[in-house]
Amino acid sequence: MAPPPQTKYCILSHPTPEILLVTLNRPKQLNCISAEGNEELDAVWKWLDSEPKLCVGILTGTGRAFCAGADLKEWNQANASGKQRKMPQSGFGGLSRRKGRKPVLAAVNGICFGGGCEMAINADMVFASTAATFSLPEVKRGVVAIAGALPRIARVVGKQRAMEMALTGRVLKAEEAREWGLVNRVVDGDVVHECIAVAKEIAGNSPDAVIVSREGVNLAWEGLGADEATEKLIAETYPKL
Repeated sequence: MAPPPQTKYCILSHPTPEILLVTLNRPKQLNCISAEGNEELDAVWKWLDSEPKLCVGILTGTGRAFCAGADLKEWNQANASGKQRKMPQSGFGGLSRRKGRKPVLAAVNGICFGGGCEMAINADMVFASTAATFSLPEVKRGVVAIAGALPRIARVVGKQRAMEMALTGRVLKAEEAREWGLVNRVVDGDVVHECIAVAKEIAGNSPDAVIVSREGVNLAWEGLGADEATEKLIAETYPKL
């Protein structure tokens, strides 16, 4: 196995040799992600995709937050100085617009706001503890959720509910998020443990078949019609098995 990227803002571990667990580790800052943290996570997910032995990634957070979004202190300092704040092509946390090959599951352990919510929305599956809360509060702060969540929540929950999230910034509790389709399961207990159990199921399947199946779902989710998505999958992805 190639060595993992050096990390300052997250902890990397392996519950099994096939699973990469990424734990955001800025609990005092509610795991808010800085510009450097975005680049760090982008490198981590690229490593997941490039490492043959790894099949599944999991993202979670330490303390009472999954991720409360961007580091607004850094953001405000950058704006005041006129410095442009760069974002990796894969988006916030390297995940909100990620196009990678291997599945990433979100184990949402608490506050999941702003960019954190955008990361969860673009994860392949979302598991939430009963303490988890979800929100896109950007409108309350005079900014916009531009990390990829707005079009994606419309596809996941429908226009009216997406408008409610985007225009009011209100907080959804875990069970309501599940009812809306943002969450696969609400876990009364250790959400990471539950997520690892599902990751083991995925890792026990054919890695190539998992990659192609995931791509087939994503092609449809990103807007292709059923026939067009199937033809693209057969022509471009399936032959690589």
